[in-house]
Amino acid sequence: MDPHLLRTFLAVAETGSFSAAAQRLQYTQSAVSQHVAALEADLGTPLFTRRPVALTPAGERLRRHAELLLVRLEAARADVTRAVAPPGRLVLGLTPLAWAVPVAAALATIRAESARLRTRVRVAARDRIVEAVATGEVDLGLVDGFTAPSDPLRLPEPGAGGPRSVGVGESPAVVAVPSAHPLARRRAVDLADLADAYWIDAPDVAPFARLPVDGLRAGVRYDGTDAAVLAGLVAGGHGLAVLPLPLVSAHPGLTGVPVGTPRLVHRVELLRLPAVAPDEPAERLAHLLTAPT
Repeated sequence: MDPHLLRTFLAVAETGSFSAAAQRLQYTQSAVSQHVAALEADLGTPLFTRRPVALTPAGERLRRHAELLLVRLEAARADVTRAVAPPGRLVLGLTPLAWAVPVAAALATIRAESARLRTRVRVAARDRIVEAVATGEVDLGLVDGFTAPSDPLRLPEPGAGGPRSVGVGESPAVVAVPSAHPLARRRAVDLADLADAYWIDAPDVAPFARLPVDGLRAGVRYDGTDAAVLAGLVAGGHGLAVLPLPLVSAHPGLTGVPVGTPRLVHRVELLRLPAVAPDEPAERLAHLLTAPT
């Protein structure tokens, strides 16, 4: 099956429209229809009903395979590219709050060991970093989230040959409030008691939708990835946010109120593909971040 046809198929499946898929892919609608028709002819079965556009049972089966196939193709391309690339390159992907672990010190160590090391740091939302590690766009990923103590983050299943994760740090989770806020004097607070409060929805930094409690509502939505901006919005009284204690403690206008129930910690996990060579900078960085202190 042609990967180009699979990408067109997935675009139609995700948008539910041939015209919307054409806009996304910058194709003509006729080209999208031809791609889908060619794939259906190759497989000998319809993949979509046309009015309305919806996946057939065969299309549902193909969708599950197509997503994995395209990820593995991108990973193969990145692996071959890395094999022939000049040595001394490190691309690190991380979510905004993953910087809470001692990444800066570890990076300084390996850069001191290799003065010519070319380093790139990419910051993005968690799902994007997971995908970038799976496809080989980044050599290592650091992702974070809030979970019960010692529980791993809920990440997509890696599948055979996919990225593996290991915890590299945990810190207390607190409700960040302005220092003059009435809650700042509380010893602890239950999230369920804050259903009537306004929260800051920061889907790429600290999405409150992932918190294990229902009924929270957003007063402000922040679409950036700068944790300092999110902290400033909380300090300015625009809403509450659950954040790691070190970030809150570093901001003079914030107070962190411990979460009573549900019990939560801020967890950071390192993601990497198992095929990384032991002498690569990515492996050295992984060792520094996972070594016992």
